[in-house]
Amino acid sequence: MINRTGAGIIGRMLADAGATRAFGVPGGEVLALIEGLGQAGVSFTLVRHENAGGFFAEGHWHVTGDLPVLVATLGPGVANAVNVVANAMQDRVPLIFLTGCVDAAEAERYTHQVFDHQALLRPVVKASFRAVGGAVGAVMEKAITIARSGQPGPVHIDVPISVAEGVSDEPSSRALSFTPPFMPHHADLDRVRKALAGSVRPLMIAGVDAVNDGAGPAVAGFCRQHRIPLITSYKGKGLMDEADPLCLGGAGLSPRADKILMPLIAEADLILLAGYDPIEMRIGWRDPWGDDTRVIEIAPVPRIHGMHRADETLIGDVGMTLEALHHDAPSRWPSERPAQAREILARAFAGPEGWGPHQVFRTLREVMPPQTVVTADSGAHRILASQIWTCPEPRLMLQSSALCTMACALPLAAGACLGRPDAPALAILGDGGLEMGAGDLATLRDLKLPVVLAVLVDGSLSLIEMKQRAGQRPNLGVDFKGVTDYPALARAFGGHGVWIDDASSLAAEARAALERDCFTLLAIRIGSRAYDGAF
Repeated sequence: MINRTGAGIIGRMLADAGATRAFGVPGGEVLALIEGLGQAGVSFTLVRHENAGGFFAEGHWHVTGDLPVLVATLGPGVANAVNVVANAMQDRVPLIFLTGCVDAAEAERYTHQVFDHQALLRPVVKASFRAVGGAVGAVMEKAITIARSGQPGPVHIDVPISVAEGVSDEPSSRALSFTPPFMPHHADLDRVRKALAGSVRPLMIAGVDAVNDGAGPAVAGFCRQHRIPLITSYKGKGLMDEADPLCLGGAGLSPRADKILMPLIAEADLILLAGYDPIEMRIGWRDPWGDDTRVIEIAPVPRIHGMHRADETLIGDVGMTLEALHHDAPSRWPSERPAQAREILARAFAGPEGWGPHQVFRTLREVMPPQTVVTADSGAHRILASQIWTCPEPRLMLQSSALCTMACALPLAAGACLGRPDAPALAILGDGGLEMGAGDLATLRDLKLPVVLAVLVDGSLSLIEMKQRAGQRPNLGVDFKGVTDYPALARAFGGHGVWIDDASSLAAEARAALERDCFTLLAIRIGSRAYDGAF
């Protein structure tokens, strides 16, 4: 029987748009909404915090392509989710955020937990709507279209109780509109193709928009056919197999990597930006090329960030545009500079032979299968891990690259594990990030997700402590006073936990974790100030 309530319409339209799961924490104001989702085939997954729920949804989206959905009740539920919604905006995630609210007339005479959700969320979403009776389908059509158009991003829909529960006389279904991939004008393509054909030292920089356009094969094929070295953002890792000699890996946050890559960029006579969004990059990537370098940009939307100039911008699908730009390539990079830069990068992040974070990440990369989905929480460990960990394809290293928020690695890995149960999921996080989101361990237990958690224990917010020291400021508010028994914490939440103090133990325990049907917490003691000079 078709559910003709507002909640039923919302559920059917999300299912038609490719949603299969919704994540969140229920409240009385969203019970009808959750029921409508379930009846349409969009199952609801309970998490322990709305912030985690959004990252669950994102991780699931990365590996399945299913439309991500987050549900929160009014007031504190909405407020709890603001961080992950802002993250979706900056990291280009098409998150549909459904919130419950009281009816407008009720809000005029009832104040408990009531505030203006739309006013709170408008700065961090592509659009915010309030569902109204008789036009629920129209609102959802707009929301889904906006979320997935151009650069993806979150869209919020406030759903009053009476609208969710009330029967609607709207049509039982509405056709969703989608903008098909498109290419720039032929004249523009011809002009850029000639510029590429005349370039001797071209360099490509690719990022999140190339990932979202599914342009990995086009990026890799273009670079190989035309002998063009590739630099990616962290989000773009894997657009080309990072074992390829032309791939110079991810960049954006490490000053050490910048010192190697920036001279190569300065030597290039043409920079091709393929879906590169500098929102991920540190301040050193502002105006990174000189006035004499020709810069051509391929982007899904006009760029208004002001981080760098481009001589010409081609608006269109990244992969299709690259396919249209194939040309007869001249002899490229007569020097060995790209190969030298790749070798220097490898040496720069090889690290010492002794125990420490370098050896941790090298060991985990050797033990974990190539198709492992790895996630990285924000902190010093993320910068180093992103330089050491290699990806054979896109969306195999997930992180908060633009907002750089903590406590994302565990739920991102969990969502990915839920969506792709045949691929191992590894979360790399610090002790601070784990403690910020420790409640998510209960969700791993309840969903029986065998995520491997590599927790680097150094008793500090290391990246902030390093910045504090570099500024010759006193040590304040960055070091933890006690030591949590992380293996005991894992056992308390139904997982397996163990202390790790050397590479051989780490390798053995990581292999054992791959055979376990519950989550594994590897509490890896690296000592204080272990990241000094690392990146």
